[in-house]
Amino acid sequence: QVQLVESGGGVVQPGGSLRLSCAASGRFSGINVMGWYRQTPGKQRELVAEVTSGGSPRYADSVKGRSTISRDNAKNMVDLQMSSLKPEDTAVYYCKLDDRVTMRNYWGQGTQVTVSS
Repeated sequence: QVQLVESGGGVVQPGGSLRLSCAASGRFSGINVMGWYRQTPGKQRELVAEVTSGGSPRYADSVKGRSTISRDNAKNMVDLQMSSLKPEDTAVYYCKLDDRVTMRNYWGQGTQVTVSS
């Protein structure tokens, strides 16, 4: 059983910063992609950023230049540092792990990020 536990959400003022963390546990391949998605009511879940186990990142255009994703393979953790936050960044943020050997994917339970003054 793979479990993803997220932390770091909350209320942030516009222009502020926050850091989301996700810790993965359980049995999964070392060849994987870990990342963050977000979802608002009535909309599809969308990619924010992801990073391969080899360290290659990918960002959504909406957060490029103001977000940094990083991972620690030894600890099975992925972090997302976001700055210059905007009200439109308000969403539930989900951590995801794609196991590229078994082709299974796993989701965390989500953490709310609210950008508001």
